[in-house]
Parts: sequence; C-alpha cells; structure tokens
Amino acid sequence: MSAPGKVVVVGGGLAGITAAIALSEAGADVTLAEAKPRLGGATSSFSRGGLMVDNGQHVFLRCCVAYRGLLARLGMTGAVTLQDRFDVTVLAPGGRARLRRTALPGPLHLGKALLGYGFLSRAQRLSVARAALAMAALNPAREDLDRQRLGDWLAARGQDEQTRRLLWDLFTVSALNTAGDDANLALAATVVKTGLLGARDAADIGVPSIPLGQLHGQAAGALLTRLGAQVRLSAKVAAVEALPGGPGGPGARFLVRLAGRGGGDRPRPDGTGPGGAGPGGAGPGGAGPGGAERYAAGRHGAGQVIEADGVVLAVPPAVAARLAPAGAVPGSPVPGSPVPGSPVPGSPDPGSPDPGSPDPGSPVPGSPDPGNAGPGPAQWRELSTSPIVNVHVIYDRRVTRLPFAAAVNSPVQWVFDRTSPSGLRSGQYLAVSLSAADDYVDVPASALREQFLPAMADLFPAVHDARVTDFFVTRERRATLRQVPGCERLRPKAASALPGLVLAGAWTDTGWPDTMEGAVRSGLNAVRALRQGMARGGAGSPARPAVAAGPARARSRTRRPGPVNGSAPVNARDAVNAPDPVNSRDAVNAPDAVNGPAGTGATA
Repeated sequence: MSAPGKVVVVGGGLAGITAAIALSEAGADVTLAEAKPRLGGATSSFSRGGLMVDNGQHVFLRCCVAYRGLLARLGMTGAVTLQDRFDVTVLAPGGRARLRRTALPGPLHLGKALLGYGFLSRAQRLSVARAALAMAALNPAREDLDRQRLGDWLAARGQDEQTRRLLWDLFTVSALNTAGDDANLALAATVVKTGLLGARDAADIGVPSIPLGQLHGQAAGALLTRLGAQVRLSAKVAAVEALPGGPGGPGARFLVRLAGRGGGDRPRPDGTGPGGAGPGGAGPGGAGPGGAERYAAGRHGAGQVIEADGVVLAVPPAVAARLAPAGAVPGSPVPGSPVPGSPVPGSPDPGSPDPGSPDPGSPVPGSPDPGNAGPGPAQWRELSTSPIVNVHVIYDRRVTRLPFAAAVNSPVQWVFDRTSPSGLRSGQYLAVSLSAADDYVDVPASALREQFLPAMADLFPAVHDARVTDFFVTRERRATLRQVPGCERLRPKAASALPGLVLAGAWTDTGWPDTMEGAVRSGLNAVRALRQGMARGGAGSPARPAVAAGPARARSRTRRPGPVNGSAPVNARDAVNAPDPVNSRDAVNAPDAVNGPAGTGATA
C-alpha cells in the first residue's frame, strides 16, 4: 500500500500526536494544526507559584499497550513509574484495606485480595466472586449490553448498594468517568474483563514521574520535528472542504482553512466563494488553483489555506461535526462527484460500455463508501460529556508515605502524591481526583475546601498536625464522554465515507472507554483507515522519504497479534501496516488478551 502524500492532522491531543507520528514514519508530508498554544490535549500542565501542576491526574495500566508504545516512541518510558504488581491501599475514616494481586494466573490473582477485603462481609465477597464470573462470560460487543446500566446488571446478580459503592465503584467510576450505577454495561465489562479478570499483570498501575506537559506535549513536539513534520500551534482550523473533482481526481483532495483574518473568506481554488470573482475568476490574494499552501498570515499561519491529500480530524465530536465536509457521511454527495445514476463525465455512452470500465453499480472512485454507514455528525453531537474535578492540597509537611490511594465512605475518590513531579522541595502536595464530578464542577473552591480538608484529615491522621500552605481546584468540564447506555451506537469508526478523511479521538469507536489508551488506539485506527481509503480512492501526492528520528526510536519489534490481543506494535510504521485493526472489541474474549482500560483517575 503506497504511503499518503500530504496529510493535515487537525488536533494535537494524544490521538492527533499518535496519528502524526505514524504518518510521518510512513513517509507522509504531515502538518499538525493545534488550536491551543501547546500539544497534549486533555493532558497538560501549567505553572503555579513555582510548581508544575497537571490539569488532572492521568494514570495507565500495564495492559495499555498502545499508550505504552507511544511513550516508548517518545522516549518517555523512563519518565513513568509502573508497579511490579497491582497494589492499592483503600482508605476509609477509621480504617483501611489493601487490594494486592498474587502471582497466580488471572483471574485467580485477585482472589486473595477479595477474600481479605474487610470493608465487605464474607457473604458480600462471595457474591462479588459470582458476579465477576458472570461478567467474564459477557461479550462486550453484544448490542444489547450497550443499552443496559451497570448498576441494574449488578443488582440482578446479588450486588447490593454497599457492595457496589465500596468495591465496584473503585474501578468503574474512575475508568469510565460515570457514576457507577449509570455506567454503560458494555464498557464496564471491557474494563473488568481486560483489566481485572485477564492477564495477572494487566491492572498494574503506572503513574507519570514528570509533568504531563513534558511527558506528552513537549516530547511529541520534539519527535515530530525530528521526523520532519510541521507542527503549528495556536492554529485553529476553520473549515475542511472536499475539493471539486473529489478524491480520486487529479491534484489535492481537501482544502483546510485556518482561522484568522481572511482565513474563512478567501476564495476557493476555483475562484468561487466569499471574496472570489466567480468560477475561473481571481479573488483577493489568489487566482484559482495554485500552490499547496497560500494566504499565509501571522506567526502561526492564521488565515492560511492548505491543500492536502488526506485529513485526520482528531478533535472532539462537536468540532468534528462542524468541520466534516459534505460527503463525509454515506448518502451525502461529494462535491464534484456524479449524481447517482448519471454517467461519469468523460465516460463512454452507457449503451456502449467500455470493456475496461467498472461493473455497473460499482462505486465511482472517491464517492461515499456505501458500506460505511455509521453514525454521522448529527449523532456525534448527541455524545454528551462528563466532568472531572481535581482538588489540590499542599501541606507544610509529609502526611502520608503512600504514592496513591483510593477511598470509600468519603467524598475523596483517589488521592495521589504529586510532590516530586511538581518540583515541591518541602512539604507534601496531594491531588484528589474526582471522576463523574457533576456534583462538584460548579462548587466554589471555598466550599470545596470546607468539605475536603476535613475529609483528608479523616483519611490521613497526620494532617491534624500539618498546615495547609495552598489549596486550589482544577476543573475539566468536558473531560470525557458520558459513558452511559446508548453511547456506543453513537461512536463512529475511524473511516468516513470520503477516502482520505478519517476521524480520531478517544470518543470514536475503539472498543475501549474514553481514556489515554483509547485515544492512542484511535490515532492508529485513523492512520490505517486513511491509507486504506486513499488506496481505494486513488493515489495521493508522492510521499517524501521516511525520516529516521534518532535515539528516541523504539527498536524492538513485537509480534503482530490479532486485533487487540497481546502487545500492540510499538513501532508506528509496523502499526499502520499491520493487517488487523485495533478496534475489535471481540478481542477481549481471546484467552491471552492483555489489553485493558486506562484505569484510575478517568484518564483522557
């Protein structure tokens, strides 16, 4: 399969970064446009009082093989800490428990932890084992599971309110960023089966040792520069248009307009549109079809128009719905493509078919793919979001030796020690991560202080002797999808109906929750779909030679597994050439599956 020519990746989060790296390594001429002044998307950092603060606590599991592959590609494997074995301390006012796996194979590896979990009675613990075995038999790909609430399914299998709050919520709320009972059963089954009931080491937890901005954004920017890609920050895309003649015709396929003075109202390549002089005429700044990049204005190319052979929309669903050009959804016409049933311009008379022409009824190259009938922009807009709130507390002394802990019977959900990554030299910095934070997202910081400082003292007795030197709150109002019943049917595949236009983002259909792992997998899905679609719709521009990136290159090549079973390819070129997509949810039923959800902290 030939490499794409010129590709514009819209969005510089983990999905866009992944796609841009993979495409650059495959030999494409890549431009990445990010509206913010930094890369990293939902994983970012900022400076406050001399400290580096992450916008939220993002962690991963050992089974997050695609995300770990990205870290390796960025040269950042040594910048995270991954547990030798799953080990979580669960705190409650006046008590604690420990969930630690053994060396037994899954799912027996967590049996001892469950039997010793003192917050549940013996009868409740036995009922959990029975429910877990029932969940292990579920196939998350079943459409009926998408319509069910996790709480209803658990209650029907003997999980009372206390059991659901004190055990099941520990994992499902943070992984799905949705209140436990309201969670989508299909996605919850994916979390539990792959993370907790699969390989014994699947749930081992990894945490960043440096600020997220360095781990993802800065490292990605440096790598993409070495690979020869153009990274444009503060470059908001105003529109994406399919060029007249459509994919499969001569020249570029798409027009990408950057926002800015003149960016949304320059003439199109054919001279039409706002500011133009009609077909064949010349408008301000241009005279119809011309160079690949025109109308540059401003430091970041504001108002520029870029012609491209392929476009990756790695943006949130509402933005993707706004930017997707006509023809992106089956049933909508591609600009310049023939009306169904009419002869193709320049083709022989239908009464005298050319022996070399396609069979009657076969799709015209570049026309919408009739087999790609999935949810379109109207459905994407129906995907609602769920917030995450982080409460940051800095004490004048150390109050705990735990690197992180979960909590029950407390407003605290998970708490993480951020002292070292932030650069704090004395005292201790703890960050409380609150997933499914609808009840907190609009609460003033002063009210959250009154609630959470006593709650922290209930969990950490040493707090009573400490002084709070700083307290602040960060809020991600649209942190993830609201992963409730029915959301899966609204998530589109990577491929659109236009060859050369693909979608990426953790909100797309990866078979995974909206997590960092899902975002990376979506980027790889998008590259596969882009190359397959462009090959089907006609070759793009000649690709430039692939550029070696230097020391950060991951040198190990893993075996090519089934769809998501086993280790995902770390080498991006291997990944985009692999014959199997990574978005098959059926793979979680494979006997040696190690793929799983990104886990604690509702990673995004």
